[in-house]
Amino acid sequence: MDEIEFNNYQEETAKILLDINAIKLSPNKPFIWASGWKSPIYCDNRIILSNPKIRNTIKKYLAQVMSKNFDQPDAIAGVATGAIGIGMLVADYLDLPFIYVRPEAKKHGRKNQIEGEIEKGKKVMVIEDLISTGKSSIGAIRALKSYGLNVVGMIAIFTYEFSVSEDNFNKEEINVKTLSNYSTLLRIAQKTQYISEIECKMLEKWNGNPSSWS
Repeated sequence: MDEIEFNNYQEETAKILLDINAIKLSPNKPFIWASGWKSPIYCDNRIILSNPKIRNTIKKYLAQVMSKNFDQPDAIAGVATGAIGIGMLVADYLDLPFIYVRPEAKKHGRKNQIEGEIEKGKKVMVIEDLISTGKSSIGAIRALKSYGLNVVGMIAIFTYEFSVSEDNFNKEEINVKTLSNYSTLLRIAQKTQYISEIECKMLEKWNGNPSSWS
């Protein structure tokens, strides 16, 4: 595995996401999520895939977090659809088989929820692009377990650090690591004058109670 600068990967990842506009902060003109929540932040990590240099850095960060924190898996599993691309890059980098997990089984054809070939009992590392409440990630993890696979853990590019997601993963007894997180992002965004101190406080308030923020 090629070695790259890894000491400050959380801050570097936050800088990358801001630089390429994968994360947009707009506390004065909030976004509307699919859940109906009003949000001063929107994250689209799929933009990473469009930049070869950036995606190579992110895949190496993911691989190094895995090697430093988890047992070696037999395969990489991406969570559809956001983590299919980056999961495949990690699997290719580590020369490991790749599978991905749909939110639910297809209604036609082979009716698969897990796409790709893997033997039951194998160890898999789950790659996710983004963690909000953790609901979709846990759905994928449960599908893998139901298939008879041993889930080693999960690594995501970014987390909003909602307390509900931590509770959900603890209940599932899954070890989760992320390349960066909400608190690091705010620190870097304020340090680089992407947001003001007042906007930072507004963003902190939203994170404490996102479902009722306005």
